Amino acid sequence: MIMVDTSVWIDYFNGVENAGTILLDQYLVNDLVVTGDIILAEILQGFRSDRDFSLAKEALLRLDCFDMIGKEIAIASAENFRLLRKKGVTIRKTTDMIIATFCMLNNLPLLFNDRDFLPIADHLGLVPAADPHGYYAAE
Repeated sequence: MIMVDTSVWIDYFNGVENAGTILLDQYLVNDLVVTGDIILAEILQGFRSDRDFSLAKEALLRLDCFDMIGKEIAIASAENFRLLRKKGVTIRKTTDMIIATFCMLNNLPLLFNDRDFLPIADHLGLVPAADPHGYYAAE
C-alpha cells in the first residue's frame, strides 16, 4: 500500500503527466493506493464544478481511507515539526506534517510532488514511494 499526497492527485485530476501521475496510474491499476481523511478533504475542496466534485468523490471513495488525525498523531506531528525546526527546517503546512507523520507511524510510503516533504524524508525517515530527489532534479 502507498499513500498519495494531494500534490500528486491535483496533477492527476488536471490531466498533468509527470513522474508522480504515471506512478499513481500504475499503483491504481495494481490496487495499491490508500488515502486519508485530510487528503480527501484537500483534494475535494479544490473542485470548482459540482460534476467534477461528484466524479472525483465517487472515485476516491473506492479507496481505503484512514482517519489521519487523533491525539497520538497530533502530538507526534508537533514533535516532528519541532525536531525539524531545531535543524533549521520549517514545514510550511501543518497538514503536510500530519500526513508525513501518519505515514511514518504506519509504515506507508508516500507519493508526493511537494518539496516540503523532502526534509521530512531526509531527516525523519519518511519513505517516499518514488525517488523524490530525482523527481525534483529537472526543476
